Amino acid sequence: MNKLLFIFCILIPFNLYAYIGPGLGGSVIAAIVGFFVAIFLALWGVLYYPIKRSIKKRHKKKMTLKDCKDHKK
Repeated sequence: MNKLLFIFCILIPFNLYAYIGPGLGGSVIAAIVGFFVAIFLALWGVLYYPIKRSIKKRHKKKMTLKDCKDHKK
């Protein structure tokens, strides 16, 4: 009888064991979103600041050229 009950418990899946819960689901979603946000911010930091520096340098160069042309007049 015990063997039959053991086999019955192993072979028949119970829905109760498949329940994950809202806490774990929210944690998984937060981890996935956090992973992609971290990748985005890393790329932003690597790409944004050199581009910003080159734009500032170009703007400064244009302003100095404009000042030189103004002084020649």
